[in-house]
Amino acid sequence: MLVIEFKAVCKDYPPQRVLDHIDLQILPGEFFGLVGVNGAGKTTLLKSLLDLCDIETGRIELFGIPHTDCHARTDLAFLPEQFVPPYYLTGQNFLTYMAKLHNVMFDKNQAIEICQTLDLAVSALKQPVRDYSKGMAQKLGLAACFLSNKRLLVFDEPMNGLDPKARAYVKDYFLNLKAKGTTLFFSTHLLADVEVLCDRMAILHEGRLQFVGTPTECCTTFAASDLEQAYLNCIQ
Repeated sequence: MLVIEFKAVCKDYPPQRVLDHIDLQILPGEFFGLVGVNGAGKTTLLKSLLDLCDIETGRIELFGIPHTDCHARTDLAFLPEQFVPPYYLTGQNFLTYMAKLHNVMFDKNQAIEICQTLDLAVSALKQPVRDYSKGMAQKLGLAACFLSNKRLLVFDEPMNGLDPKARAYVKDYFLNLKAKGTTLFFSTHLLADVEVLCDRMAILHEGRLQFVGTPTECCTTFAASDLEQAYLNCIQ
């Protein structure tokens, strides 16, 4: 069974068509990266998947269930690009609250372990989120998703606000999840991350998928020695 399927999906923000007949399938255990310039429609595609905005035509399914059915989202955790946790909670309060929403038991030891893995100081869990930097808040959001133990993770720019050290730690953690069979679907501007992490990728440009395949296939298709040049050749 496919984890995610888009079939001829169109989305308009009049007078512009933002998503134009999107066809895309993501397999169980696959790491899939969605890349594109600012305004290409990446966030709209993710919002459509999560039924956060209506689509004009087409069909979207999660685990074989229509995306408009709330049960389709039972096995996923999502982190938006502009993630801002409730300022009045402590870090631990937030993780406990999110565990409850994900219908899992909050495991403090696991939370501490994940925070250490993400280079988020354990002492920060006792601090109110209002005192967090952008990078600390991003790590907290990632930790909440990892603690959910969901089969599917959907992230919009997961490395947003992270320093190079934290990015390296997050990529290592992603690879550990991949070994466990987790499916990851994420948007990014960081092509180096796509090369390291992704089984397949898609280039979304001007509302259309201009390429879907492996990073290596992308380089071959667009006659480039590296993914960055292949991407530029594709969109130009």
